[in-house]
Amino acid sequence: MIIAITGGIGSGKSVVSRILRNLGYFVYDCDDNAKQLMDNSDKIKSQLSELISPDVIIDNKIDRVSLANIVFNNPDKLNILNSIVHKSVIEDVLSKVKLYDTLFIETAILHQSKMDKIVDRIWIVEAPDEVRIKRVIKRNGLSRKQIISRINSQKSEATSINLSAVHIINDDLTPILPQIFKCLNLLGI
Repeated sequence: MIIAITGGIGSGKSVVSRILRNLGYFVYDCDDNAKQLMDNSDKIKSQLSELISPDVIIDNKIDRVSLANIVFNNPDKLNILNSIVHKSVIEDVLSKVKLYDTLFIETAILHQSKMDKIVDRIWIVEAPDEVRIKRVIKRNGLSRKQIISRINSQKSEATSINLSAVHIINDDLTPILPQIFKCLNLLGI
């Protein structure tokens, strides 16, 4: 069984993932694994060089600044990057399914990455925007304006999520552990 842990920036997906790891579950962090796959896959580097620009690979390493400058100024190139990386992440997740009865995946872009096609259940971690903004300012040092822009850019992702998803409130007031145990009980694990 594959369960997605999703939610917008600063919602607390990582908190839920950390608790699950402490309970003994395997949690696949899509962001971290995407970076590792990109860094370690000659196939991905070759595709980036060929389909985006040869300038993004220097000494067999990805020049992330150059890559970001290209893709964030060219929506077509961004779509190419996403299709390359998302496909590799999905393949990697599916290779892990054989190793675990229950596999959790942490991702902010469940639908955009097409991960929604491979999951059995969805857990959405939610927090009020002000709580999220304070968390991200503290964690990443981004400006309030940058964070609001990211929150707004993720709104379409949130609206496309299956209505049967389970919601976990992480507002710094509601105890999170009982919610996770309830979600696990609903899964029968």
